Amino acid sequence: MGPLRAAAARGLRRGGGRGRGAATGAGKGSKGPAAPGGRPAPPAALHLFGDPAEVEALRGRLLAWYDQSKRDLPWRALAVIEPDVNRRAYAVWVSEIMLQQTQVATVIDYYNRWMQKWPTLQALAEASLEEVNELWAGLGYYSRGKRLQEAARKVVSELAGEMPRTAEELQKLLPGVGRYTAGAIASISYGQATGVVDGNVIRVLCRLRCIGADPSSPPVIDRLWAMANALVDRSRPGDFNQALMELGATVCTPKAPLCGECPVKQHCRARLRVEKELALASQKLLGKLPPVPDVEDCAVGDCPLCPPAAEPWDSSLGVTNFPRKAAKKQPRVEQTATCVLERRGRRGALEYLIVQRPSSGLLAGLWEFPSVPLAPGLQQEQQREVLRDHLQAWMGLPVAAGSLRFMGEVVHVFSHIHQTYVVYSLPLDGDVTLDLASSPSRWVTEEEFRASAVSTAMKKVLKACERQRGEESGPAKGSKRKRGAKPGAGDSTRPGTQLSLCAFLRAPNPP
Repeated sequence: MGPLRAAAARGLRRGGGRGRGAATGAGKGSKGPAAPGGRPAPPAALHLFGDPAEVEALRGRLLAWYDQSKRDLPWRALAVIEPDVNRRAYAVWVSEIMLQQTQVATVIDYYNRWMQKWPTLQALAEASLEEVNELWAGLGYYSRGKRLQEAARKVVSELAGEMPRTAEELQKLLPGVGRYTAGAIASISYGQATGVVDGNVIRVLCRLRCIGADPSSPPVIDRLWAMANALVDRSRPGDFNQALMELGATVCTPKAPLCGECPVKQHCRARLRVEKELALASQKLLGKLPPVPDVEDCAVGDCPLCPPAAEPWDSSLGVTNFPRKAAKKQPRVEQTATCVLERRGRRGALEYLIVQRPSSGLLAGLWEFPSVPLAPGLQQEQQREVLRDHLQAWMGLPVAAGSLRFMGEVVHVFSHIHQTYVVYSLPLDGDVTLDLASSPSRWVTEEEFRASAVSTAMKKVLKACERQRGEESGPAKGSKRKRGAKPGAGDSTRPGTQLSLCAFLRAPNPP
């Protein structure tokens, strides 16, 4: 559901700054199939909540279910018990940023540690970016933490520490806060009656009203925002929005939804469609003519919210026919050569050399092992030479390509990149003088490495090296050591041997 939530969070950002009344009419001006006279065709009654009594009933059923079934989450507790309005809004804000593209179970521990370390906007504003990156490490989408701190500093320095009080002001004044996040903060923290649209809400609304058009397209997103703003409960907007998201996360799931447990199944037209399809199939088996079409059924072709004619109803999918999956762009494929430089520290502990990435771009400001992008199609020896040249230019010293030991490959998938790290190791018995101005670097122990602001991908790289060393240090399967022989006797070049700085810079002896 990543692309759906991303599209919803954009708001689509052109909707920023509009009042709630304007948002309700967001569908106006959307480009859709033309009706007579050149106007976009209006959605059929099938896709609308036209009965005020039904809206009230849906609100009541959903809120009653939420009161009884909601998950006990730390940010929800803070939103209820925190008396200070700025702290309350900050707590909700942090949770919403962390929950973007990330599972709730993963976020809980990060959220608790974050709020313990920086319980207020002022505390976060005073932190260093390095501290923020260290705590965020492993959560992914690292620019989120950076933008959150930038916005906190703006609130402290430019807004006298006072959070904006409406969704419109939140989106306008705070960097990194889009339409969804602004709506969540405003409704939960301030009680503003404004809707939210994320991936879970998209799924619920599309099923409730049989919306089968591309849910990431601007016209459909506009309709969904208008619907969310119309449905939100005026007396409990924060709870209603959380209930709608909770329903999508726990009951109205992407696959195998629990329709029998749904508190608003009476209002679900996707479920009604399934029942009609089953009844129609039974009638056909009995040789009966199909019934006269329901006046609320859409005519395929003109409705901007119906599924395209090229994607007919699939009876095997049931309600999961809605929403239609948006076309997903395939991630680009990249390869990177990575070198794990290691030495024995003063106390004998193994240490690794890590360098800091640039302050902008992918994984900005994080630490990693020395790495260099690889052109596609290179053979292993060519990759080794590219890495050697990179290390030589970086360290200002000659490096023998034969000293680089291949340790395996690590695959890590970012949202838009399918990255393969080709991992080499280089054990040293000395230090290397580096130009710290061009590339900040430091030696760290394994414990320090894991506590540093390093990505999950780099943790995988280190794990691959440790696994390879473990496999190489043990005897080969089925082999036996000669009686009286010492481990490693006669094998001065066995894997894992520490090389002196001079030794690793020398080219290997020719065969």
